Amino acid sequence: MPTFTKDTTLNNIAEKVYQNQRLSFDEGVYLFKHAELGFVGSLANYIREQKHGNYTYFNKNFHIEPTNICVFDCKFCSYSRAIRERSTYDAWEMSEQDIYDKIKSYEGKNVTEVHIVGGVHPKMGLHYFATLIKNIKTIRPDIHIKAFTAVELEYMCRKAGVSYEEGLQLLKKAGQNSLPGGGAEIFNEEIRSQICKDKCSSEEWLQIHETAHRLNMPSNATILYGHIESYEHRVEHMERLRNLQDQTKGFNAFIPLKFRNTGNDMAHVPECSVIEDLRNYAISRIFLDNFSHIKAYWPMIGRNIAQLSLAFGVDDIDGTVDDSTKIYTMAGAEEQTPVMTTEQIIELIKQVGRNPVERDSVYNIIKDYGMETCPA
Repeated sequence: MPTFTKDTTLNNIAEKVYQNQRLSFDEGVYLFKHAELGFVGSLANYIREQKHGNYTYFNKNFHIEPTNICVFDCKFCSYSRAIRERSTYDAWEMSEQDIYDKIKSYEGKNVTEVHIVGGVHPKMGLHYFATLIKNIKTIRPDIHIKAFTAVELEYMCRKAGVSYEEGLQLLKKAGQNSLPGGGAEIFNEEIRSQICKDKCSSEEWLQIHETAHRLNMPSNATILYGHIESYEHRVEHMERLRNLQDQTKGFNAFIPLKFRNTGNDMAHVPECSVIEDLRNYAISRIFLDNFSHIKAYWPMIGRNIAQLSLAFGVDDIDGTVDDSTKIYTMAGAEEQTPVMTTEQIIELIKQVGRNPVERDSVYNIIKDYGMETCPA
């Protein structure tokens, strides 16, 4: 094993990585506090290539956001509007027909997934969404429906007076296939009380995903980083995810989400640097040894940083998206028109010497685009 640094602790961490041994909580924190970008990048890239070689995954997807009306008041959110603001220019409530028309607009197009998340609307409940999903499957039976954060699901089940298992079974029977990872934010309850005190707790988020996994509904996991949390809070968050993954093996991917400070109640908190973004991706890859995939959400960080992330442990950059999401554009994300064609996303990946692979929602390979046309 090569010696990277004069820091004995960092060298011991590197040795554990090369021997495929799990890092402790303290070692994860140590990386955040003491390791330079090149050190964690090298280790993360080693793990990434051990797991996936040169493959970089993407899928063909689009988003439906039924509403941004929301009963919750998250201080970091630039997207949601209160019910009293429903008449403002940037608030919306899609009708059922609007949603079905959106699905029908993709008729004949080679997309494999629809991603449905939005605000927690007081009048859009569990049975409303179960009917919606059932009708979407009637229109497009082949499409994978990834829908509803744990925050949405907790509210739906609570309002309907059913358990998480009963609610998820109803949605699964209607045709829902998996869950996204949103709403996790930071699991530490002290931080959570400051940034999103009225939404579901960390324990409830984890219970919902554990229940989904038990029902054979896979999911993703996220973290919202770069605001008022500490490095200890980030590692605590990842450790709780890692523990649940040990039990269920139901998470497909981990997606670090960068805090953006435009148009929200935390505008006074500066955004972290690109270097910190890359360090966070890399340490996530190193620490989460039982997660197969680390995803960079390119509409949030931009195409160039998504390319850079592929050298820091990331093996997935999401999908074509098709300009159908406003969650991050309203917060000042790099991509204000988040759409890439299949050809563009393939070229983006090839430009940094990686091998583009189209996947389905659970990482079955649909097409390997190879490296034959990679530019010199």
